[in-house]
Amino acid sequence: MLLIILAAALIAYTAFNFFYQRKIMKQLPEEDFRAGYRKAQLIDVREPNEFEGGHILGARNIPLSQLRQRSKEIRPDKPVYLYCQNTVRSGRAAQMLKRKGYNDLNCLKGGYKNWTGKVKKK
Repeated sequence: MLLIILAAALIAYTAFNFFYQRKIMKQLPEEDFRAGYRKAQLIDVREPNEFEGGHILGARNIPLSQLRQRSKEIRPDKPVYLYCQNTVRSGRAAQMLKRKGYNDLNCLKGGYKNWTGKVKKK
């Protein structure tokens, strides 16, 4: 019985997060993301080793693991364009930023793995 309750709680929590993330941030297809990110703050929330392996040209690396401490580097009055490898971390980043008062949050649909535009590798 306890396992059923735990499983139901986990499913409910996952569903809540899924729908909450969809509510607070816009998931943009690559074409729309590309059209808007130059006028915004482009943040790659992947870890530094992933960022160095290749990132969208012009992106700043603020890993999700450091976002709480480094959120002051992101201006709340400008749009924020987030991306990670596949959208899981950018959803968590959007939740964190929303709690800190950021409102114009956008995410690359499908994440960096589906990006076909210009990239920079170190």
